Amino acid sequence: MTAIKENSTRNFNKQISAASCPVTYVMNKIGGHWKPIILYHLSNGQKRYSELKRAIPEITEKMLIQHLKQLQEDNLVLRTAEPVVPPFVVYSLTRAGAKLQPVLDAMAIWGLDDMGQSE
Repeated sequence: MTAIKENSTRNFNKQISAASCPVTYVMNKIGGHWKPIILYHLSNGQKRYSELKRAIPEITEKMLIQHLKQLQEDNLVLRTAEPVVPPFVVYSLTRAGAKLQPVLDAMAIWGLDDMGQSE
């Protein structure tokens, strides 16, 4: 994947949009297919990497690692490594990540309701 320059027009426009629109700001943090799903699974409590992988079997290891790192950088997920052998790492929601719980719950409720309806 090609890296996008920090001073690119795309990044500049994205920053301006995020500063002026709260929905854009949120989508920059949790947008995409996997991030909300990861956050949803972490909303039930801390999980090890292997537990997340089992909970979301469709996600590739590369995508799970990449999105966990991005969620950490955005201060939504906390990675805690215990200094033991073998390494013991758990992921949990930060305070900011936990504040997304009502949004994720609303998405789940809407999804369950909409899945039950036929057009």
